[in-house]
Amino acid sequence: MEVKTEDYCVTYHPETVTVTFQGSLRLSGSEEYIPIVELLGETTKNDPETITLDLKELEFLNSSGISMLSKFVINIRKKKNSSITVKGSNAIPWQGKSLKNLQRLMPTLTLELE
Repeated sequence: MEVKTEDYCVTYHPETVTVTFQGSLRLSGSEEYIPIVELLGETTKNDPETITLDLKELEFLNSSGISMLSKFVINIRKKKNSSITVKGSNAIPWQGKSLKNLQRLMPTLTLELE
């Protein structure tokens, strides 16, 4: 499953329960993020033990996108039977601070910054 434009690509890999984000997500408001929210929802269908969000190649994420990820993390936290691993890059300035905030929402979230 994939949501793709010339600016970004979000791909769900069901065999590894991994969602890969690439490019620059500068969508206007939560409504434009609905296709990505639906893709993220696919990851929860079989109550996986771990969901991986690979953001290493996501160069930019605006506040609406951060809000979308935060809501997803909160929804997973409520399920209690799934955990999240977030992979990010220290080379991309926004990721260090913003991704650490996801750990505040879900203390069991595993954050891997390379």
